Amino acid sequence: MSKVERRLKELGYELPPVPPTMANYVSCVQTGSVIYTSGAGCYVNGSPMYLGRLGTDVTIEQGYEAAKVTVLNLLAILKSEIGDLDRITRIVKLFALVSSAHDFYEQPRVINGASDFLIEIFGEAGKHARAAAGTSVLPFNNPIEIEMIVEVSPA
Repeated sequence: MSKVERRLKELGYELPPVPPTMANYVSCVQTGSVIYTSGAGCYVNGSPMYLGRLGTDVTIEQGYEAAKVTVLNLLAILKSEIGDLDRITRIVKLFALVSSAHDFYEQPRVINGASDFLIEIFGEAGKHARAAAGTSVLPFNNPIEIEMIVEVSPA
């Protein structure tokens, strides 16, 4: 078990199965030492954790937890690509979309769930650049979608 997976276990989490892609794309692409993930959502056992918009259907607290689950899905994708999460040397950037009611302005608080979790897992290497934007709707009525860019060491 990798140090990252042991840390997840200490925090009370484990990696889920790799979520399948939902259209004509790949889950991630590596170029050199950088991996770009496709957008992932808050799926648990193949079903969405929540549906709808922040500010009407989903609370900030639920969105925060959904962002953590999304990170777990992203880490599962990365593990399937690189084999060992200990190869991640830096979380470079998150790009997050939050399905939001027209008067919801707390997207950064929601995505702090992902950012806080990554720092808990990776420490200093988990600190990253980030964008958290609101949108009127996301595919399949998901409340959030997150992409991640990571740097990895050679295999």
